[in-house]
Amino acid sequence: MADNVKEVVDVESDDEALLEQLEQEDAAREEAEQEQEPPKKEEKKEEKPEKPRPPVKPFVHLHVHTEFSLLDGATRLVAPNHKDNPLVDKAIEKGMPGMAITDHGNMFGVFTFYKAMKKAGLKPVIGCEFYTCENMHEQTGRNGSFNHLVLIAKNNVGYRNLVQLDSMAYVDGFYYKPRIDIETLKKHSEGVICLSACLAGRIPELLLQGNYEEAKNYAIMLRDMFAPGDFYIELQDHGIEEQRRINPLLVKIAREIGVKVVATNDVHYAEREDAEMHDVMLCIQTGKTIDDPERMRFETDQFYLKTYEEMMQTFSWCPEAVTNTVEVMEKCDVVIEKQDLQPPYVAEDGSSSPDYLRRMAYKGLEWRYGTITPEIRQRAERELEVIITKGFADYYLVVWDFINYARTHGIPVGAGRGSGVGSIIAYAIRITDVDPLKYNLLFERFLNPERESPPDFDVDFCYERRGEVIEYVTRKYGSDKVCQILALGTMKAKAAIKKIARVYNVPLADVNKLTKTIANNPKVTLANVFHKSEKEDEVKLYSPEAVEVYNTDPMMRQVIDMAYKLEAMPCNCSKHAAGVVICKEVISDYVPLQRNGEDITTQFQKEEVEEMGMLKMDFLGLKTLTDIDKARQYVKEDHGVDVDFDKLGYDDPEVYRQISSGDTDAVFQLESAGMKKFMKELQPSSLEDVIAGVSLYRPGPMDSIPKYIASKKNPESVTYSHPLLRPILEMTYGCLVYQEQVMQMAQLLAGYSLGAADMLRRAMGKKKAEVMEAQRKIFLYGAPPEPAKYSTDGRLIGLAKPRIPGAIEVGIVDENTANEIFDEMAGFAKYAFNKSHAAAYAVLSYQTAFYKRYYEIELFAAVINNRITNAEEVQKYLTILRDNGFEILPPDINKSRVLFKVEDGKLRYGLNGVKNVGADAMQALVEEREKNGEYKSVSDMLSRLETGVINKRIMEGLIKAGAFDCFGYTRSALMASYERLLKQAARDRKGKESGQISLFDLMGEDAAPEDDIPPLAEYPQMQKLALEKEALGVYLSGHPLDAYKEELKQESFTLAPLVDYIKNAAAAEEGEDEDESGAEELLSVQSAFDGKYVSLCGMLHGVSKKTTKDAKIMAYATIEDLYSSIEAVFFPRTYDKYRALIAEDAIVRLNGRLRFENGKVTMSVADVIPWGGKSEYAAEEENPAEEAGPVDTALYLRIENDRDLEAAEEYIKLNPGRHPVFVQRGRTLSRLNGLGADLDGTLEYQLKAVLGAANVKTGALPGTKTASGQ
Repeated sequence: MADNVKEVVDVESDDEALLEQLEQEDAAREEAEQEQEPPKKEEKKEEKPEKPRPPVKPFVHLHVHTEFSLLDGATRLVAPNHKDNPLVDKAIEKGMPGMAITDHGNMFGVFTFYKAMKKAGLKPVIGCEFYTCENMHEQTGRNGSFNHLVLIAKNNVGYRNLVQLDSMAYVDGFYYKPRIDIETLKKHSEGVICLSACLAGRIPELLLQGNYEEAKNYAIMLRDMFAPGDFYIELQDHGIEEQRRINPLLVKIAREIGVKVVATNDVHYAEREDAEMHDVMLCIQTGKTIDDPERMRFETDQFYLKTYEEMMQTFSWCPEAVTNTVEVMEKCDVVIEKQDLQPPYVAEDGSSSPDYLRRMAYKGLEWRYGTITPEIRQRAERELEVIITKGFADYYLVVWDFINYARTHGIPVGAGRGSGVGSIIAYAIRITDVDPLKYNLLFERFLNPERESPPDFDVDFCYERRGEVIEYVTRKYGSDKVCQILALGTMKAKAAIKKIARVYNVPLADVNKLTKTIANNPKVTLANVFHKSEKEDEVKLYSPEAVEVYNTDPMMRQVIDMAYKLEAMPCNCSKHAAGVVICKEVISDYVPLQRNGEDITTQFQKEEVEEMGMLKMDFLGLKTLTDIDKARQYVKEDHGVDVDFDKLGYDDPEVYRQISSGDTDAVFQLESAGMKKFMKELQPSSLEDVIAGVSLYRPGPMDSIPKYIASKKNPESVTYSHPLLRPILEMTYGCLVYQEQVMQMAQLLAGYSLGAADMLRRAMGKKKAEVMEAQRKIFLYGAPPEPAKYSTDGRLIGLAKPRIPGAIEVGIVDENTANEIFDEMAGFAKYAFNKSHAAAYAVLSYQTAFYKRYYEIELFAAVINNRITNAEEVQKYLTILRDNGFEILPPDINKSRVLFKVEDGKLRYGLNGVKNVGADAMQALVEEREKNGEYKSVSDMLSRLETGVINKRIMEGLIKAGAFDCFGYTRSALMASYERLLKQAARDRKGKESGQISLFDLMGEDAAPEDDIPPLAEYPQMQKLALEKEALGVYLSGHPLDAYKEELKQESFTLAPLVDYIKNAAAAEEGEDEDESGAEELLSVQSAFDGKYVSLCGMLHGVSKKTTKDAKIMAYATIEDLYSSIEAVFFPRTYDKYRALIAEDAIVRLNGRLRFENGKVTMSVADVIPWGGKSEYAAEEENPAEEAGPVDTALYLRIENDRDLEAAEEYIKLNPGRHPVFVQRGRTLSRLNGLGADLDGTLEYQLKAVLGAANVKTGALPGTKTASGQ
């Protein structure tokens, strides 16, 4: 809470001329505002002098729940800035020599805690509060029956036992909670200290039940299970009556059985005033509101990190219980350190890994280059020396091995990813597929003698078959030595606000008012929303509107204050999208495991398993690789051509012309609207241009695009700060584009080694003033060599660093020029891109562009098939194909395969693209057809397939999709008959099984059952299309808006520019890792359209109504145009005004404001206007010419109120014609004077959508007199 927080005042002056004279006034104002801003999270100053530590007290907390007791513990171990450790700071502040971590059931935070305590010079006590049960393998009881027991690692044997116990609790004993049983504990009790736990422990539970002897016997059993003196009776007093009642009994048991007591506080938050914050957290965990009388809550506010003095006061009657905690701490001596746990590679010929790698490398170099030139040999030897000297030969071979498995088993592998693409050894053994010499890629960006961190090859695989590679690795090294990695989800800024507001019963409208003012950006924190950040990339996240809400709404202020406390708290655990850990030993001997559903992962996160010494690999699934692989298959099937880029190369001018045209839909990295525009301006003519384009199209470098394009078009205009920089910058026309260029410039001008230059590049990227100043001095004046550094126990903790001469000594440029170049390098280093990574992804851009140029329909078939369950994506690519002149053939029971396929230059819809049919059923259908010939009728199909393959749901889907149109029946007739056909097929099958002979059997084998389907008129076109979309997710045989296609294209706003943004939400949910430049493009789309007032024409569907708390009605609907669809929100005022027009399938114009939130686009609608493809103003002016011939049909409308009449008139004005319109109100039938209707178009359907189908009819002219049109 921030009780002393006052109004936030936003002071900013844009008048630079006044800055100087207002400096003092602004400074005073800023000082005054320090107390007026929302609570700002504390951040340690880097050079803040360390305060003298208070005297050490004889007490240690042994029962502490950190934030890793998910949504239960609120004692922050890790601050939201990921730099500070508040819990450790509190321990220091309160004079504690050490502390334990005992999270509920898990060890997620153990390694983080250990490192933080060691760094602070405190004794870490490693423990866990386990859940115990009678039999961990039984899953009985409504909520599981379990008790608590605190186990602490006394030494490394005990730590290993804790790790194994917690792994078994999750993997084998999980039932509501991760559980162990006493029998399992007995087998893993060595080196473990046991505390009897809180009121939920078995001993306190028995005492509360009045079973003293049983409690005593249980205590004896635990005493005898552990080493003498390592079982303690735990005393707690949080002001709870039950605790005070049993504490004397606990002491009595301890004395009778000869064990000691320890006093603990069941710490769930750091300070007493955090009790409310913890209470709110419990409400979030249980889904309750703060005023729910039945919810779970802690009885008192005493569950905090108490001081020694407070504990002594509480336990003055048993002071030894307090001081005994130090005894427990002093017994503990656990060392968690990095070990050599990476798996070795065992060569088939028995040779050492360095020798085997060297032989493989030179064999690969011959295959890649033919002749190994001195330049190639020198580069290879330099790399091999670093790789082998630093002990990474095994690492290269392990990576090569699983990539080689993928390649030899037809699993598509990416050309490379990240800085590892710069290694010629990786290129030689086909870890990567980009020539580092041709594209001037630096090995030192990946690995160098001065680099302390290990190399890291991230590998892209076909997203469909990535799992096969993981299975191979698991088989090779053993299932107990390979595991996927934990990912902890945290509470983001907006989520914290929403969850807390729900706890406090804040109206949703008030919450949305606030959250809509907060940007959708992964860097958003409450701190940079409510306080102007000094960081360039965070300034735009500041929200004056949010500050205004904080200042003016007391309830929301309370929510925001609480959100500050809970933001970034871990709230759930899942599996890392790509991370896999490989260990040469059994993983659960070193790292605890956990179960999340069917997934088993480590309990440590990816950085931590690496720090432990295990091999962490990212096996990434890239959908584009699957696209390319399927396109290659389809081209081979349809054209007999096997596309091989190793032979074709990357220099085809036609491919670059395709890219330069901007027609790059389905081209990797280049299909966003911004990229298309950039490529048309850039006119790339080589892969180097594409690499540069991929690197430039992101915030920061984007500013250099105009200069780059101008210089490319006029190379003579390029100038260099020094002629020697020309070889470094010539390929990018004098522009700094890549991180590697920064490194090369430092090497050339100031004598850096490339390893030291990489360190400089990293330092520049951090943009810290004091660091930059130190680096500037080194760049100018050099630095002496530094010897290697070793710890007191002889471990290498810092590598030797070579001497750097500095620019002044090197003498290529003078001091002023050196300063200018340093500024240029520093200004760009933060945004400069890794060329190695860009080169690998540019290869995929070229490959997809190649297919786009020569085999477009095969590429689109592949792309659609890889997104076949995503209707939005399917619709997008089908629309593009149609616009490019390709015909889309409908699904056909006798022509379609399971997936989309190319058929005579056209694209045939795949049966699996029909909703709710199931791939297995369609596979069976296709296999039977291919084996025994085409189906002659619907009944023939049903008779030939096994029972249960085709059911009612599948039949409905196939009928609505038009898959049976080939038999000549209307879809309406099939819908009326299919249930009878299914029953008849079942009867016939049953008869055959019982030996009965049917008429068809007597007629011979070739006779197929005929369909008994009565002729019925087809559905009206609009209904037919609606059912088609229901089955396919897209309109195929037509579109309700086809009649207005040209008019829609002329609209000033359509959803076309938002298509990529809208689809991104679905891609993010799938965890895809695809178009990197797309992230920035999406943010720019959001920036351009968020909050923009637009006019959008389209068709409404999915209309739903909701009653607000004040009993008003609002509505939601989807508005769809030719390109995509978004949600439209009609608040009560708008809905009340336009309710007659807000109807299913109504074609309308919506005026309103776009909102972007959580990857979703919505429109807050202000106005609804009937639309029929023409301007409403033009419609009124139009006066259709009289046509020859009598009119014998009229339009009849039943109208209940003036609002409906006005809506009907608007639609008729948009569809004028010769047919008279009659209105029935009550028992009176009147003609609308001056209005005639066009009944040949969609008017009748639109009016039915607005007025209801029963209220719209056409028929013969009545024998009534003309009436006035009221």
